[in-house]
Amino acid sequence: QVQLVESGGGLVQTGDSLRLSCAASGRTFSSYAMGWFRQVPGKEREFVAAISWSGGRTYYADSVTGRVTISRDNAKNTVFLQMNSLKPEDTAAYYCAAKLMGGNYVSRDSRVYDYWGQGTQVTVSS
Repeated sequence: QVQLVESGGGLVQTGDSLRLSCAASGRTFSSYAMGWFRQVPGKEREFVAAISWSGGRTYYADSVTGRVTISRDNAKNTVFLQMNSLKPEDTAAYYCAAKLMGGNYVSRDSRVYDYWGQGTQVTVSS
């Protein structure tokens, strides 16, 4: 069992930056591939970024490539999402997710993830 708690969301202006954090507790964090997703009310959950258990492989949605960086600190059981040059269309609730899988596994499919956090809201004003 893994518990995930996101933080770092807030209200920012277009062009600003935010760093989201996802703190994990429970089973060995380094055994998990991690992902970030976002969701706007009335729409499906959307993939943002994913990272393998070692951090050696990352994967980004086209909509955020070049503006977003996913990273992890296994010693601190935390995964991060650095978001730069934020746009109003980035406004959403952001969720982190964990998948028990080693190697270079990453996935953009929300259905494969085993655990989810409660989300943190990011609002970008124009």
